[in-house]
Amino acid sequence: MSTDINQLRDLSTLFTRSEILRLLKNDFGSVDKKLIRYDLIDKRRGSTYLKIFKEEYRKLQKNYQNEYVVKNEFLNQKLIKEIGNRRSVIFNEMRLGSATADLAIFNGVSKVFEIKTILDKEYRLSKQLEVYKKIFNEVYVIVPQENVLQYMKYDSNVAIISYDSEITEFRVEREAIKNIDIDIDVLMNVLHSKEYLNITYDYYDELPEINAFNQFEVCKSLISKIPYEKLNYSFIEAMKNRKVYNSFFNKVNNEFNQVCLSLNLKEEQRKDLINKLKTHKVC
Repeated sequence: MSTDINQLRDLSTLFTRSEILRLLKNDFGSVDKKLIRYDLIDKRRGSTYLKIFKEEYRKLQKNYQNEYVVKNEFLNQKLIKEIGNRRSVIFNEMRLGSATADLAIFNGVSKVFEIKTILDKEYRLSKQLEVYKKIFNEVYVIVPQENVLQYMKYDSNVAIISYDSEITEFRVEREAIKNIDIDIDVLMNVLHSKEYLNITYDYYDELPEINAFNQFEVCKSLISKIPYEKLNYSFIEAMKNRKVYNSFFNKVNNEFNQVCLSLNLKEEQRKDLINKLKTHKVC
């Protein structure tokens, strides 16, 4: 490895939510501290911060495939293509009660993606997959190419996607088996109150007499009686109607797509971020 692992780990934090929020406030102090820490300040003096971020991203992609880079490349190479002209929505770090999904996409079906890098341990994976299978139509695990066999031992209904050593190619090693069963407890943990009220009303054409204290349990009981096919459709539509800004960079500046998704940035905020990185230079 051409660069020290601790340096790579430290520089990978350039793409964290907290760092991007600082940049949006014109605060470049944290970036400068990293450059000084690794004697890079003189070498980078006069460079735009955008150039620095792009160079560090390429270095991470080649030498330190952490979750951010793998997730960002999968988003760029695969998921953004799925959106196309269809009404679809992508979620980052979607909370599902006891588990948090790395990525989820809702279009005609619901798909969830769990990412395991070479840096990760797999001890929690079985429990995560059990939760995902209770609510998503298709479950995928994204793993390094060299670890495919070790992950094939998990539930054969779960798809395996591999990526190569420089994350330039993703390949489906095993297809997902579609599921439409939905666990009501998991579903109710995901839905907002307005969403479960709408699902109840849409199916029954009315709402029972409820109040703020009992509406959750009453709706839960009614929703549990909706046929799985219909409930699956209603769940997908509820997710697609959430206020998520899936406006992505195409090929230029797509190093930032994952963190912009994580922060749910609007298009004008994304443009503002790039403008700030372009116009500020290392002094």
